[in-house]
Amino acid sequence: MTTIRTMLDATVQKMPGATALRFRRDGVWRSRTYAEFFVRIRQAAEVVGRQGIAPGGDPVGLLLENGPEWVEIYAALAGTGVTVVPVDPKLRPQEIAGILADAGVAALFASSRHRVALAEILPRLPRLQRLIFADGAPADCAPCAGRACVDYETALTEASAAAAVPGAWFERHRPVPETVASIIYTSGTTGKPKGAMLTHANFCADVAGALGIITDLDGADRFLVVLPLFHAFSFTANFVLPICCGCSMNFSESLRTLGEDIRTLRPTVLLAVPLLAEKIYDRVEAKICASWPARVLLKLGLGGIVGWNVRKSLGGRLRYWVVGGAPCPLRVLLGFRRLGIVISEGYGLTEASPVVTLATPAKARPGTIGYPLPNIEVRLAEQNEQGVGELQIRGPIVMKGYYRDAAATTEAFDGPWLRTGDLVSMDAEGYLTIRGRRKALIVNREGKNIYPEEVEGCIALHPAVLDVVVIGYREAGESGERVGAILVPNRDAIKARNHGIEPPWTEIEQLLRQAVQEQCRDLADYKHPRKVEVRRDPLERTSLQKVRRHIYQGQLDVS
Repeated sequence: MTTIRTMLDATVQKMPGATALRFRRDGVWRSRTYAEFFVRIRQAAEVVGRQGIAPGGDPVGLLLENGPEWVEIYAALAGTGVTVVPVDPKLRPQEIAGILADAGVAALFASSRHRVALAEILPRLPRLQRLIFADGAPADCAPCAGRACVDYETALTEASAAAAVPGAWFERHRPVPETVASIIYTSGTTGKPKGAMLTHANFCADVAGALGIITDLDGADRFLVVLPLFHAFSFTANFVLPICCGCSMNFSESLRTLGEDIRTLRPTVLLAVPLLAEKIYDRVEAKICASWPARVLLKLGLGGIVGWNVRKSLGGRLRYWVVGGAPCPLRVLLGFRRLGIVISEGYGLTEASPVVTLATPAKARPGTIGYPLPNIEVRLAEQNEQGVGELQIRGPIVMKGYYRDAAATTEAFDGPWLRTGDLVSMDAEGYLTIRGRRKALIVNREGKNIYPEEVEGCIALHPAVLDVVVIGYREAGESGERVGAILVPNRDAIKARNHGIEPPWTEIEQLLRQAVQEQCRDLADYKHPRKVEVRRDPLERTSLQKVRRHIYQGQLDVS
């Protein structure tokens, strides 16, 4: 069995001159070959050793934005057997503190922009004694809340000579397949985040399974890294997979510059959340609506001609566009298809390293999440009369368990099978379709099952609706649940349809209640929301734009 380290070693030996990284620094696009990347990893590993960090000891945190420092520091840590705790840099200070405390992190690589937040939370983190600031430029290394601080770039320079000789720290330490590479904390859509322990074997098996479906990746492929690497989907797909195949990792500077970055970097592989695909499609659709020739070509079934300009705006070389992390609106998938652009939907969860299902563009079916990786087993537990059951997984991609949480680990498994909590159906050819979440399922007084995602999908199609979450609520003295909905209006769209004037809030509320009735008219009556609340503030979401549904549970209950 392999590790991330053995994958890296093999690629560096086989293709040292191939481009590993492209990134923008100080307004200039720069690149590093795999040989240059490897030199910096060795130096970073020497820095790790000099900080007293030991393989098999306390985990080390990684609180950085995407960039070359993130990947080289991770490779230096995990490549020498140190367990890494990647942390979302956009979390609030107390959320960061909760993760670092739960993981027992003893050292942290962070951006200096977190210095103020760290000074606030360090008193709660007695185990965390070492801070290394890595910004790609010299950082302020005065003590922070009494903890010694190190400037990463300075430390790299000081370690360069020792890292280059035989017997360097990187050479003396290696992980084994069962070494925990990452403790990745779940995004918390259902409650308190838990740390999934994922081994080198887990990640390597997930990559092997994906390559059993997508078989033609090679060193010429360019991955556009947009999704944050702290998340399991981006980590496996944008970091481990390119290293395995000798592809390049091309870092978008920001979402603001994404369009320009795509045209410059000309990626062949784009992995994204549905929200990004939706935003790109909405811009494309607006341009089509403003162009009568484009509208005529689409009506004549000649969308491929219209799509030529779209493909050009995406760099002109895109071969694979995969979305995951949340369901992608069907209108987006079908809309791009009309233009000759196929988006594949995959499915995964952190606890499974994370990719579970996938499909090639030639086999992708809009509305499904593809079919299972060839090296795992899946089953649908407790199927109902419609063939819908909980998706459960068994195989080498399944996590070791939750860190320091035996009770949660036990709850996550049904014998050897990992419970996903997702309700799915499977067709005769093995394609899976998500039907809902077990915990989100609404059971009404007649015992009928309502999948909130189905109702949300209908309501969200109305142009006046910006966001929606459908939840069950209870009336005092009743045994079952009723269907309720919380909506956020698209005030720009409402204003536009009202001649540029925003109507009073009472009229907006009434408009959205009417929208719910209209959009649900084709659903069975028992699925219609009986209570609708319209709110001004956007719904709370995770970093992958999933609604934090658990926050809203109980908010519509009537006591």
